[in-house]
Amino acid sequence: MGKSVLLIIGGGISAYKCLELIRQFSARGIKTRCIMTKAAEQFVTQLSVAALSGEKVFSDLFSLTDETEMGHIELSRSTDLVVVAPATADLMAKMAHGLANDLASTALLATDKPVLAAPAMNVRMWHHAATQRNVAQLKADGIHFVGPNDGDMACGEFGLGRMAEPAEIVAAVEAMLSPQSKPLAGKKIFITAGPTQEAIDPVRYISNHSSGKQGFALAEAAAQMGASVTLISGPVSLPTPFGVTRIDVVTADQMFEVCEKVKAVDLAIFCAAVADWKVANAVKQKLKKNDKTDAPDLKFKPNPDILKTIAGAKEGRPKLVVGFAAETENVIENAKAKLKSKGCDLIIANDVSQGVFGTDKNTVHLVSAHGVETWPQLSKAEVARRILEACAKLLK
Repeated sequence: MGKSVLLIIGGGISAYKCLELIRQFSARGIKTRCIMTKAAEQFVTQLSVAALSGEKVFSDLFSLTDETEMGHIELSRSTDLVVVAPATADLMAKMAHGLANDLASTALLATDKPVLAAPAMNVRMWHHAATQRNVAQLKADGIHFVGPNDGDMACGEFGLGRMAEPAEIVAAVEAMLSPQSKPLAGKKIFITAGPTQEAIDPVRYISNHSSGKQGFALAEAAAQMGASVTLISGPVSLPTPFGVTRIDVVTADQMFEVCEKVKAVDLAIFCAAVADWKVANAVKQKLKKNDKTDAPDLKFKPNPDILKTIAGAKEGRPKLVVGFAAETENVIENAKAKLKSKGCDLIIANDVSQGVFGTDKNTVHLVSAHGVETWPQLSKAEVARRILEACAKLLK
C-alpha cells in the first residue's frame, strides 16, 4: 500500500491487541511508527512493539535526542494517518480539551493528519456524561471512530467499551487511506440483515440459519462508497462495519417497525432472512416436558411482509427497493415471481441449498424486469460491491 500510520498506544488492558494490529499493518505494507504512553508500558513493552514495527518506539516528550528536531511535530506530520488504540477515557479527554502534557497528547494536538480513535474502557466510564461530551466534541472536531464493541471486559462487567478488534481497525484504516470512488455519496440507505427470532416460550424460538454476513458486507461496502447507512440487524455475532449506524432487533415485528420509520431513503436493501411465521400461541412461562406430556401443539400466524409493504408504500417509498430470494429449487423462476409479487425493483436470488449460510462465498443472480444477470461464485464482499454498483447506476 505504501502508506504510513502513527499508532498512539494508550494505557489500557486492550493495549495487547496493538501487537496484532501492528502485524496486520505490516502484512498490508503499511509502515507503523509508535508512540506509547507511560501507562501503556504497564501492559506491553517497548521491545515487543519495536520488534513488530521494525521502528524505534517513542514515549518521552522531553527526550534530548528526539526533541532536538521537534520530534513531536515530525512524528505527527510525517505520516498519512494517526491511530489512537486503545483510546482511553483519559486520552480522549486530553484530545477533546487540547491538553498536551505528554508526547502522545502533544503529537495529537500538533498533527495536521486525519485521526482515527478506537475507544476502550469500562462500560460505565464509556456511558459517563463526561466521556460522551468528549466523544461528541471529538466527532465535531473531525475525529473518526471505530468501536467500541459490546462484550465481556477484564473488569468482569459486560457492555460497550471493548476495543474494536484489530481486523476492524485495519478495515477502517484502509478505508481512510485508500478512499474508493464514491458513487453513493449523499445517498441514504437502509439494509436489513441476519435472521429474526420468534418466541415459543421465554427460552425457545424458531429462526433460520442466516449469519448476516452478506447484509453486513453490503453495509460496509455502501459506507465505503459514500452512503449514509443504517443497518437493521437481527441477532448475529458480527461487529458493526465502520461508519455504519446499527439498529438491533429480534423479531419480524420489530424489524418491520424500524423499516417503517426509516423507509424514506434513496435505497433499501432487504437482505435479512425474516421469519415468514410467528407462533400464535407463544407462552410466557417455559413449556415443561415430562413423560406424560406430548409435544406442544404450536399454531402459527404470518409475520408482516416487510418487503412487499415497503415496496408498495404510496408515501415515503424508497427510490429503489432491492429484495433477496433465498431458494432451494427453481431459483430463477421463483425470483421472477417474487419480483412481481413484492413490487420491488431488483431481486438478488441465490441457492441456499449449496452451503451459503455462514460462509464467506455466494453465487447470486440479479433479477430485474429487464432480465437476469448471473455472477460466478464470489466473496460476499465482492457480491456486495457489485450489487451496490448496479444500484448506483439505477439511482442515476
